[in-house]
Amino acid sequence: MKESIYGFIFKLCCSTRSLIVIGSSVAINEALEFPLGFLYKKTLFVSHLKEEQPCHMASSPSVPKVSNQNLSEEFNTGDGFINTIPNEKCAVTTTPLLQETSSVSMATMQLYAILETVADRVEMHKNIGNQRENWNTLLLNSTNMMILTAATMAGVTATSHGVSVLGLKLGSILLFSGATATLVIMNKIQPSQLVEEQRKATKLFKQLGSQVQTLITVGSPSKEDVKGVMAKILVIDKAYPLALLGGAMLEKFPESLEHAVWWPRNESQKENINRKVEMGNGWTKELESEMREIVEVIKRKDSQDYERLGNKALKINKVLATSGTLLTGIAALASTFMGSSNIGPWAATVATITGALASAVNTFEHGGQVGMVFEMYRNNAGFFKYMQESIESTLDESDVKKREHGALFEMKVALQLGRSLSQLRNLAKKSTYSRIEGIPIDEFASNLF
Repeated sequence: MKESIYGFIFKLCCSTRSLIVIGSSVAINEALEFPLGFLYKKTLFVSHLKEEQPCHMASSPSVPKVSNQNLSEEFNTGDGFINTIPNEKCAVTTTPLLQETSSVSMATMQLYAILETVADRVEMHKNIGNQRENWNTLLLNSTNMMILTAATMAGVTATSHGVSVLGLKLGSILLFSGATATLVIMNKIQPSQLVEEQRKATKLFKQLGSQVQTLITVGSPSKEDVKGVMAKILVIDKAYPLALLGGAMLEKFPESLEHAVWWPRNESQKENINRKVEMGNGWTKELESEMREIVEVIKRKDSQDYERLGNKALKINKVLATSGTLLTGIAALASTFMGSSNIGPWAATVATITGALASAVNTFEHGGQVGMVFEMYRNNAGFFKYMQESIESTLDESDVKKREHGALFEMKVALQLGRSLSQLRNLAKKSTYSRIEGIPIDEFASNLF
């Protein structure tokens, strides 16, 4: 026996027929000359030696006597696997650390991993949303202060006769020019709209996390469920990007409103719409007719109305963004002519007036958060498009057993539209009546907004 063996701690567990060897890599290498050394020829940190027969402690506590029996040794290689190194009579096997069991399936473990990702996304979008809300407030206040200070300098210049106004002139030019550059950036990124995007993304990821938790708790997750959840995460990431550079940012001034899409698009089989479907799983002919009427109301009323409002908000935002930048540019240009003998007073007057108007327009656009209003309408239009496609894809499924239960689906639709079941059925009846009579329905599908 060598003195270096003092670094080992041997613990013999006879009840489990196992021997735990813990020690430093140097001490273990030095101990390889002892009876345990022939089992393992690499550097170990933790070795777990199993015996087929019960073990017996030696009289000396420092050096155990291990009988020459069938021993196998398991060690963690650090790559996520446990390697079993048996003696000559056993075969070498490799088993993963994470294994499927009868109580926890691989799909469930994957969904738990996805839940961690979703929670990270929620925190990320929340923090970035708060940051961009601060951007909107700070940029608005800073820009207005620059504009008002420059306009004040221009006004003082207009009333100064026979006094050098070079300092006021240069200060006014620099401030108006800086305000123009800041407004160009603000109008390009629309901070209030960016904030609304992050709010929506945070809400969607929280909703997705709740759905995954429900699926784990009451359902039997499958590989298809895992793929579906991952597809939803990627679609939300694409619908509400975090980056501002590299072309990833959403277009803030499109030609017309395009509703947001945060769900995987399904290819509907429209050619099979007249097929025969056997009812069951809570579905009846009356329920299918009711759902189709709800879709028609959403198309004719809610979707059209929010697209109309969204296009109006888009036009107003375009006019305000162009006007604010143009007014500060005119003020900066007029400031260059201040102090001259002929047109100096008029130039100062123009700079003062246009500066005041630019401050008012900037306050109305970014203080009133017109970009956020446009984004809200875009998201609402996307919500009604989602409702429409969700109902249509469910009705297009010929096998009712693959559909969600009819009563549960009806309840979800009613709650998403802010209605009770009786109100939803009455709305479907009104839609049928108005379509037969050829008169427009005077009620929206949603009672929420």
